[in-house]
Amino acid sequence: MEIVNNIKDTALIFEGGGMRASYTAGILNILLENEIYFNYVAGVSAGASHLVNYLSRDTKRAKKSFVDIVLDPKFGGWKSFFKGEGFFNAKYLYEETAYPDALLPFDFETFMANPAEFRIGAFNCNNGRLEYFTKKDIHCPEDLMKIVRSSSSYPILMPKTFYKGNCYIDGGIVGGIPLDIAKRDNMKKFFVILTHQKGYRREPLKFKGFLKAYYRKYPAVLETMLKRHINYNQTLDELEELERKGQAFLVYPETMPVSREETDYDRLEESYRLGYAQGKKDLHLWKNFLEGNTYETRQI
Repeated sequence: MEIVNNIKDTALIFEGGGMRASYTAGILNILLENEIYFNYVAGVSAGASHLVNYLSRDTKRAKKSFVDIVLDPKFGGWKSFFKGEGFFNAKYLYEETAYPDALLPFDFETFMANPAEFRIGAFNCNNGRLEYFTKKDIHCPEDLMKIVRSSSSYPILMPKTFYKGNCYIDGGIVGGIPLDIAKRDNMKKFFVILTHQKGYRREPLKFKGFLKAYYRKYPAVLETMLKRHINYNQTLDELEELERKGQAFLVYPETMPVSREETDYDRLEESYRLGYAQGKKDLHLWKNFLEGNTYETRQI
C-alpha cells in the first residue's frame, strides 16, 4: 500500500481538549475529504486521537470517536468514575474499542503505511518530563493505543496509565499545544487546530491543596500543572506572532458549544456539524496558506 502526502513543509498540530474535539473532528474531516495530507503531525490528549484517525485517513472514526461514542453504555460517567475506570472509561475507550470487531475498529495497516512523521506527547510521572512517542515506538496496535491512552489520561477524571514500566498522564498538563516538538524537529510553518476560541487564555490552577495531596507521590506532576497556564499562554502568544509573520495558520473554533466533559449526544453532534461547516467555509483560506499565497485574515 503506497500512501503519498502532499504537504511537506508544514506541521499539522492538534490541540487537546476532551470532548471539545467533537468540533475539531469536523475540521479534520474537511482536511481528509479534500485530500490535504500533511507529512508531519503532532498531537496530545484528544489531539492524539485526532492524529491517529487523520493518519489512518478514517473520516468515520474521526467523528465516532467524539460523537457516537457517548451512546455506548461503556463510555463512562460517574458510575464508571467511582469504580476506578475513569469518568471516561479509559481502558475501554482507548484499547478495547479499536479491535476489528469493536465499536471503533482502527486501520493499523494504513496508519503504519503512512510515511508521515508523527509525535504523540504524554507526561511521564516518574521522571517529570513530557515524552514524545514516534513511529519507532510502535510495533503493534496495542502499543499505539496504549500510547494514545497515556497521552489522554486526564488528571483526576481518568486513572493514570502504566506503560512499559512508567506511569503516564495527559500530555496536555504541560500546555496542550505541541508546538515545541515541531520546532525542535526543524519545522518552520505550522497549521494549528485549536479547541478554544480566539482570545482565550488560561487562568492559574485552582484547588492546589487537593492536587498537592492527590499527587503527593508525583511532585513533578503538580509542579507542571501549576505552570500550565504560563506555558499555554506563552505558546499562544508565540503562535500569534508566527501567524503575523505568515508562518502559521491558526484554526480557532468560531464557537465552542460543548465542554471538555460533555456527554450529550445531540450537543456533540451539533458541535461536529458546526466544525465541519466552518471547515467548508474556510477551506480556501487554508489552501492559500498551504500553497504559500498571501491569505486574508478571517473575521471572527
